[in-house]
Amino acid sequence: MSQTPQILYCHCQYAQVVPKEVKEAVLRKLCESGVPFEAVADLCEMSARRDPALQRLTQGNAIKVAACYPRAVKWLFAAGNAPLPLDKTEVLNMRVQTAEEVAAGLLSAEVTPNVPTGKVTAADAPKAAEAA
Repeated sequence: MSQTPQILYCHCQYAQVVPKEVKEAVLRKLCESGVPFEAVADLCEMSARRDPALQRLTQGNAIKVAACYPRAVKWLFAAGNAPLPLDKTEVLNMRVQTAEEVAAGLLSAEVTPNVPTGKVTAADAPKAAEAA
């Protein structure tokens, strides 16, 4: 890839569905890396307000987003009138991935597009937590 992808970190401030430890560890690793990134309090809230920053984020380079499920991120941007470029967007899911996995994905120079296209299917459904 010729240009460094943008990195967007969502702190999931209001819904609080991402484990606090994961959010804090990913944010710490981003800060320690020295790599430029943009942190937002809550993508859900930005989408609801149709924040113009969403459109700015979808313009230009590839983008890596640390948030939650790729399908949810896709629809949050779409609802905010800023559809993601599906061929150059990678979403790291802090709800189900470890902080190490998310940070490694964000800091990698490669973008592996993983935002679903088309309609939502049964495969897009959240997985039930395994019994302990």
